[in-house]
Amino acid sequence: MLERRADELATSLLAPLGATQRARLVAAIADVERLLTASIIDVSPIDPAHPNARHCLHAYFSELDRRFDTGFDPALSIPADNEELRPPAGLFLVATLHAKPIGSGALKFRDKAPAEIKRMWVDESVRGLGVGRRLLNELEDQASKHGVRTVRLETNKTLVEAIRLYRSAGYVEVAAFSDEPYAHHWFEKQLPGG
Repeated sequence: MLERRADELATSLLAPLGATQRARLVAAIADVERLLTASIIDVSPIDPAHPNARHCLHAYFSELDRRFDTGFDPALSIPADNEELRPPAGLFLVATLHAKPIGSGALKFRDKAPAEIKRMWVDESVRGLGVGRRLLNELEDQASKHGVRTVRLETNKTLVEAIRLYRSAGYVEVAAFSDEPYAHHWFEKQLPGG
């Protein structure tokens, strides 16, 4: 009964609108829904051995294996093991939505050298909600809080969304600073105060 009344009310509200206006209203409602969803996403540090972190890393490695021309073998990549991603050596962030892990990113601190951003991943189901940018911003904030003035990262040419994100966030392409076998692009950013 309540559902029928809601449908009748919605129909009465939409009836006076033309097709273009109805389409605009539906699009606006979808935008509001996406923004509300984005507002309840939590980004927090977590131990890299935690099941949510393990889920993100597994999904990240699986996606790289699917997308890279040659596949992806973590054993051939520059490591970022648990000890390197725990304070004080580093940190690991996980984004969650309704307690479900949907994204991750990590930092490796290097004494006086630039910190490295690693393991950036966002679940396909929430791409477009700004999760990647939130993770990147939080990693930069955490790096600044640890006295880091420069952050670096490398990425593969097939990860065009990530490349676009890094460039739009102020990262500048630099000469290769690592021997990461899967990397085609190396980026660096000076943090405020650096």
